[in-house]
Amino acid sequence: MTADLLALVDWLKAQQVTHVAMESTGVYWKPVYNLLEGEVEVLLVNAKHIKFVPGRKSDVKDAHWIADLLQHGLLTASFIPDAPQRDLRELVRYRSHLIQERSREANRIHKVLEDANLKLSSVATDVLGVSGREMLTAIIAGQNDPAALAQMAKGRMRQKIDDLQRALTGRIRDSHRLLLKLHLEHIDDLNTKLELLEGEIDTLLIPFDQDHLLERLQTIPGVGEKTAQVIVAEVGCQVDRFRSAGHLASWAGLTPGKNESAGRNYSSRTNKANRYLKSALVESAQSLARSRDTFLANRFHRLKARRGHKRAAVALARSILEIAYHIIKEGSVYHDLGPTYHDLRRKEQVQHGLVKRLESLGYSVTLEPRAIA
Repeated sequence: MTADLLALVDWLKAQQVTHVAMESTGVYWKPVYNLLEGEVEVLLVNAKHIKFVPGRKSDVKDAHWIADLLQHGLLTASFIPDAPQRDLRELVRYRSHLIQERSREANRIHKVLEDANLKLSSVATDVLGVSGREMLTAIIAGQNDPAALAQMAKGRMRQKIDDLQRALTGRIRDSHRLLLKLHLEHIDDLNTKLELLEGEIDTLLIPFDQDHLLERLQTIPGVGEKTAQVIVAEVGCQVDRFRSAGHLASWAGLTPGKNESAGRNYSSRTNKANRYLKSALVESAQSLARSRDTFLANRFHRLKARRGHKRAAVALARSILEIAYHIIKEGSVYHDLGPTYHDLRRKEQVQHGLVKRLESLGYSVTLEPRAIA
């Protein structure tokens, strides 16, 4: 209880304890950390760093071992931000969970429609758009006529009236209507909570948005408003605690592991680390797969050709985070090098490779420089 933890603080101060170290186990370290913070220097230690020690069979022995390591300066403290940033983190992370839950509810609606033989998703791009919501509401109310449902289409959807009429011909039962009603109510409730969260997040971000930091982060291709907010919430507006951009990438779990034995390489997968920051950056990297007009997009496609889509996305997520590191540290903005940057640096090699490919197809190639107007 809190009173017991306060008594612990008083006892530590009476014993003239200046440093305390503890393992980070789930969320159970947080109440202790909250009360010790500001009273003594607290080191929250990753259990993975100290667990490979034989002979420890109890929590008491664990505590003795941690204390011994602390006395000898052999512990590395985990990064724990100050209270305002922790509050911002909690809200941003909870927003991610709500968005994921809303996506799951949308998938459940698709499942119910398929079970009712309604192929609305095959015609409408967004089943939960204005037209889709009105049709779903009518279905819940008991409307079964495909022609009447199709006439509820709005805007460009009206060009698909015939397709909608065929897609909305199904076998709807009362259980389907009940499930659709519950799913839509849950989505509306999630949207209400998300609106409330967005307002509070914007308020908490004000002290962190130094020199228009959020706008500067959004100059990076693929980084939108929400991704920029995640970066600020997880990393903060100061990166001095990280020795380098590579150190930050390792902390975020975007650095490949190294597992080599007897000259043979085994798995090099990244660790879990900060899954909230990692997933946001990988999602931003994957959005660049649909374009080729920036340096990062070109880099993604070059990596994808050699390493595959997933590894290219992780590698590009690391590049985005390293760019963000320098933007935060130097107070600068991102300047794109252009999609032809790599080709221009190795112009002769690119030219030779393309000529050899054409010659292998049976062509005789002659190159003439183009006149520059």
